Amino acid sequence: MLPRTIFIALSIASGIAPTTAGEFAVKATTISEMKAVFGQVESRIVVPARARIGGSIRELRISQGDEVKEGQAIAVVIDDKLALQLNAADAKIEALNSQLENARVELERAQQLRATGTGTQVRLDQAKMQFEVVTNQVAAAQAEKTVIEQSAREGTVFAPATGRVLTVPVTLGSVILLGEEIARIAPGPYYLRLSLPERHAAEIVQGSAVLVRGRGLAQSTDRLPTARRGRIVKIYPEITDGRVIADVEVEGIGDYFVNERTLVSIPVGKRRLLAVPSAAIRTVHGVDYVRVATTGGEIDVAVILGEAFEDNGQRRIEILTGLHDGDRVMLP
Repeated sequence: MLPRTIFIALSIASGIAPTTAGEFAVKATTISEMKAVFGQVESRIVVPARARIGGSIRELRISQGDEVKEGQAIAVVIDDKLALQLNAADAKIEALNSQLENARVELERAQQLRATGTGTQVRLDQAKMQFEVVTNQVAAAQAEKTVIEQSAREGTVFAPATGRVLTVPVTLGSVILLGEEIARIAPGPYYLRLSLPERHAAEIVQGSAVLVRGRGLAQSTDRLPTARRGRIVKIYPEITDGRVIADVEVEGIGDYFVNERTLVSIPVGKRRLLAVPSAAIRTVHGVDYVRVATTGGEIDVAVILGEAFEDNGQRRIEILTGLHDGDRVMLP
């Protein structure tokens, strides 16, 4: 690198002479070494919506990706046999009602004969018993009809929870069985599932803070302002296929698609570096400079920048070359 005295002449020649309002003492700082990995959005709960009766699907009111509310009707299953069973139940009830009317007439006649002394007590008891038997048969037939009607009403499939529809494995007109899955719904809460190389198993710590980048897999040059903060809430003890599995909780990822992948920066170590406030960096003709105070005055020093990060809520820029520990950088 050129001596700093040469940069004085370069500064004068380029006309760089901004006013300064303060100093920043450059000191070596220890920060977490971040590694970018892909995290996959998953739902902690996935609830299946199942058919309560067998039959064919006459209505299908949802598709993959739809948002549904708990209790919302999402499909209608029709069993044609239920209509036939209902007609049979009505016919049976009608026949039993006729028998009940005859049993009532016989009971009234036996009561009248017994009152006049021409009838026997045995005949009256038999008439009462026959009337009670037919009455109970009518009640049982009506209960059977109620069961059939309830089965017909259960053909409407409702969403078991509020969330996003992940899959719909059936189509309109499909024949399904009792308990078969109509749709899978993810109500949340959502979290990120990370899969890391096992060499980082001893470096990641439960409770560590992470940065979740913006949606999409494309990387940008400056992603710090769009990053969301999260934390590692669980590290699974079993290593599978050379990968360590960890879960990350992040606020506000409910608008992501389930199984969507996004970049996550996780701490995997520590390193020391030199950094300055972002306001101290000036770019002239594609070259980055910082103004440094020396015993002989102020000079502009060319620097090579590294990554941007936050230190106690302040934005800092890493300086790879050009500065030394203890330099005094002038702030505009």
